[in-house]
Amino acid sequence: MTPSHGKYGLRGRAAIVTGATRGIGRAVARALADAGAHVCVSARDPDDVRRTAAELDGVGLAGSVVDPGHAEELTGLCLREFGRLDVLVNNAATNRPYGPLMDADPALWREAFAVNVEAPLRLVQCAWRGWMREHGGTVVNICTEGAAHTGPGVGAYGTSKAALLHLTQQLAGELGPGVRVNSVSPGLVRTEMARFVWEPGERETAAGLPLARIGEPEDVARAVLWLASDAAEWITGADLLVDGGTRVRRARVPP
Repeated sequence: MTPSHGKYGLRGRAAIVTGATRGIGRAVARALADAGAHVCVSARDPDDVRRTAAELDGVGLAGSVVDPGHAEELTGLCLREFGRLDVLVNNAATNRPYGPLMDADPALWREAFAVNVEAPLRLVQCAWRGWMREHGGTVVNICTEGAAHTGPGVGAYGTSKAALLHLTQQLAGELGPGVRVNSVSPGLVRTEMARFVWEPGERETAAGLPLARIGEPEDVARAVLWLASDAAEWITGADLLVDGGTRVRRARVPP
């Protein structure tokens, strides 16, 4: 991805990205860094965090977003190192428990909401109290195209992401005008987390999409960068679909 300039530039600003060492999170962190932002990354594996932070000339903190105190430590690190916190990207997520809801383990169900809904709220609270209340900023939550409909095996994931979508809109209403809060909802993207979905039938899936391919992490990263930039300064409470036309694929005429 080439460096961004003009309205898409974030030079001098600071950003936090969770789940930032692989897949969509890594691509987002790279895009923000290329646009000039100082980037603070978070993920579970300490080695991956150190490696990613070094590659981006940023800083990082290893740990789970649901660990007690992680949100405070992460925002505190960003503020100490960079003196500000302008962009927060809540990307860390879990798709467990996978399978029918009648078989869902209660502990994993609670974990899904802790990771996918509660952790983003806690991080927004910390960002708000530490910087954004006085100086403004922008939040981008990574949701999913699947939050708008049902599907086999993804009941917990879809339900928790639907809650995150509502949380995004609620926070947008509460935190404006100084803080903009939006979400990006990817369709099927080539990530390790979604490998079990796309790998077995990628060709067939791609053929059914109007844009004839599944997504790449960089597709999502470009959308996040735009929402985080001043080019989207009159947009809040919005959900940006990045799905290759998933919702309109039934209208596609096979070649």
